[in-house]
Amino acid sequence: MFSSTMFASILPEILLLLLGMVILIVEPFWKEEKRRNVGWLTAGGLIASIFISLAFAQPGEPTSALGGMIRFDWFGFFFKMLFMFAGAMTALLMMDHQRLGARGEAYLLLLASLIGMNLMAVSSDLIMLFLSIETASIPLYVLAGFMLGDDRSTEAGFKYLLFGILATTVMLYGFSLVFGFSGTTNLYQLAEMFRVGAITPLAAFGILALILVGLGFKAAFVPFHFWAPDVYEGAPTPVAGFLSTASKAAGYAVLLRLFLVAFPNPSLSAPWTLTLAIIAALSMVVGNLLALPQTNIKRLLAYSSIAHTGYTLIGVVAFTQLGAASVIFYLAAYILTNLLAFGVAMAFSQATGLENLEDYAGLSRRSPLLGLMMLSAFLSLTGMPPFGGFVAKVVVFAAGIQAGYTWLVIIGVLTSVVGAYYYLNALKFVYLRRMPGEDEASHPIPLSRPYALALVALTIGVILIGTIFAPWFNWADAGALNLF
Repeated sequence: MFSSTMFASILPEILLLLLGMVILIVEPFWKEEKRRNVGWLTAGGLIASIFISLAFAQPGEPTSALGGMIRFDWFGFFFKMLFMFAGAMTALLMMDHQRLGARGEAYLLLLASLIGMNLMAVSSDLIMLFLSIETASIPLYVLAGFMLGDDRSTEAGFKYLLFGILATTVMLYGFSLVFGFSGTTNLYQLAEMFRVGAITPLAAFGILALILVGLGFKAAFVPFHFWAPDVYEGAPTPVAGFLSTASKAAGYAVLLRLFLVAFPNPSLSAPWTLTLAIIAALSMVVGNLLALPQTNIKRLLAYSSIAHTGYTLIGVVAFTQLGAASVIFYLAAYILTNLLAFGVAMAFSQATGLENLEDYAGLSRRSPLLGLMMLSAFLSLTGMPPFGGFVAKVVVFAAGIQAGYTWLVIIGVLTSVVGAYYYLNALKFVYLRRMPGEDEASHPIPLSRPYALALVALTIGVILIGTIFAPWFNWADAGALNLF
């Protein structure tokens, strides 16, 4: 029976669907030179959807909806708001892209992916989870290879599709084994299957390993990271930013709910947390070391994102409420920070057509505002106060120490020092190097209104979440509480 609770549980998705229908109806009637305004419509619609959801769709006590297919709780609701905000910022960054800005189908693909990500965050059934993962992924395959005349974009889309299909196939096999052993696809009934011994720890470990292939691909942690640098470099920059933030966060939303709800058996959690701890350590080491020699900013941010996946995994490994809350908070700070970093790269590339770090020489003189935004993004990625990345790392490391994974936190601290080197090296070009000919005044970098709005909003967010962090962490903690 359709109830007000069921309506509230899917209100954000209904709003996204309505927004997509409006774009389909309106966009064909606009003249070619005005179709760029679809970006304003998409971003404005997403922000409006966030406010409507906050007003009418806030959850109370965790409840099941749609016949047990989704879970209506603060955990999923928090991630939905993050995804929709990231989508709004991405829509603004897409507006001035030569190949994306005036293409209404690009914004529709973005909305379709957002619907899938929203459902990923609230799925409480393996069937719904698989459908939502595919709904989120397929539009991103198309967006990554959207620039058909660009060989790098075509290669990025093909690689992302190929690796995505392989990872999804392995994960689906894991889902089928779950049903075969337990007779249920409901995540909240799987814990009971463990308790009564329907699934042995050894079988569960093998099943989780298969599922981890698919989730590891979404989150891009070692050893499932190999696709990220090439795809991030070749995909349109706004799409690469969205892949590195919202798509990664969706993978973690699924990982947290699976790990903490469906597979909490004590006999399994010890070896499983150790496995994830090793993956976290490898991700931090490999991501940071491979970022050191990079000269292309998008490849640098790709390897950086692999390292940050390792930091985020520390909270998952902790297997506590603080650990889950730290993951949610870290992802919120990371989405703001990395979208800002890719936004700066997009604005610079749009004006100059260049992507190498050495091309950023003299940026602080060519555009002081853009240089300041890049400073905020990279210092936040480094983990320096007063930016959001500092608080995010503190809470993740605190969760790791509380859970007894001091050795993993030490690796995190040491690799953060390595990360500081290449982040500060990039800023060296911005502030200490001069443009060839030292003629920065004759080569300003203009910021269009959509770029300025998105980048200013993200910069404020990065600083706000790092200074007035208590409300945001309390919200993350409320979401984590629903998992225990």
